[in-house]
Amino acid sequence: MHLLVALDDSEPGWAAFEFACTEHPDDEVAVVHAVDPTNSSYGEVAHLGPDVLLERQRETAEELLAAAEDRGAAYGCEFETETIVGQPSDAIVDYAASNDVDRIVVGSHGRTGFSRVLLGSVAERIARHAPVPVTIVR
Repeated sequence: MHLLVALDDSEPGWAAFEFACTEHPDDEVAVVHAVDPTNSSYGEVAHLGPDVLLERQRETAEELLAAAEDRGAAYGCEFETETIVGQPSDAIVDYAASNDVDRIVVGSHGRTGFSRVLLGSVAERIARHAPVPVTIVR
């Protein structure tokens, strides 16, 4: 089975990563982080410019994925890593569709009701649009 773990630097994101490492130790795993150059404050874009901002986001992603490699080693978990660019839910779904992924594992903050309606949920959008089953880990 080919798993895609959507990793962000949050407690639920790390829970999804640990779930994949412990529950699917023999599967092929891709740990993917999406950087969204449109997700920044106006001041950052105006001050840094879009190219510099994207480069900083990529550097942060590399640090996050390096931390995943360290944590994965503690579990004996082997995986590939990749940084993708785009709105996270769309980029994750597109990656899954174009890379023969069998299942997506993603963390969720578990928001319900009004806050979910206002903020949306990346995990929920992935689950609705993914071409494969999605495991949501809290």
